[in-house]
Amino acid sequence: MLRGSCSLPNPRGGGCLRFIVIDGLDGAGKDTHAELIRKRYLERGERVIFRSHPEEDNPYGRRARKALLMGGKVNHIKAAVFYALDVIRSLWKYHWRSNPGPDTLIFSRYLMGVAYLPGPLASILYRLLSRVLPTTEYMFFLDVSPEESLRRLRERDEHEMFENLEDLTKTREKALRLASGWYIINTEDPIADVQRRIDEILDLLDGDASENYLPC
Repeated sequence: MLRGSCSLPNPRGGGCLRFIVIDGLDGAGKDTHAELIRKRYLERGERVIFRSHPEEDNPYGRRARKALLMGGKVNHIKAAVFYALDVIRSLWKYHWRSNPGPDTLIFSRYLMGVAYLPGPLASILYRLLSRVLPTTEYMFFLDVSPEESLRRLRERDEHEMFENLEDLTKTREKALRLASGWYIINTEDPIADVQRRIDEILDLLDGDASENYLPC
């Protein structure tokens, strides 16, 4: 059962859910920390769903992933379109149409996908999508330097089109400008230390602590 703060109402009735967004630069540790958050709430006996976009369990996510790996301007557009459809599918299936829904819904990669688009378009789409799609108090931007991001990405087997220092630098700058009101967490420290800071914020949002920890 969900206890503490509720960030989204259930549109089909039956209470509400805690909606947690983990976004950030590639290689910042989004899935790592989202998984640790998932375990936190599972240990409390909650029903938890974790979605990491683009997902491989539907055609939109698979096409987005394929386009990201191929590169080029056309595939850049394809990746953005199919990524958005993958995210909307997750919202539809696990929030808008889920009854009973989860107590906690965790998205790794959400609105900040727009930061990979050209500057003016990124800002316009972010403002639009943040009004149309659900937002929450539980929004975390995991920050890492472009150099550290690239170092981590080079350790992976697959490589996407934006994995170069120039694109990572531009994307980070755009994302940080858009992240007003988000909790910005530097993830260059050890995983346990980073997760401790995230847990402290979650405790505050859940009503389990009393100190102030304000978003940026």
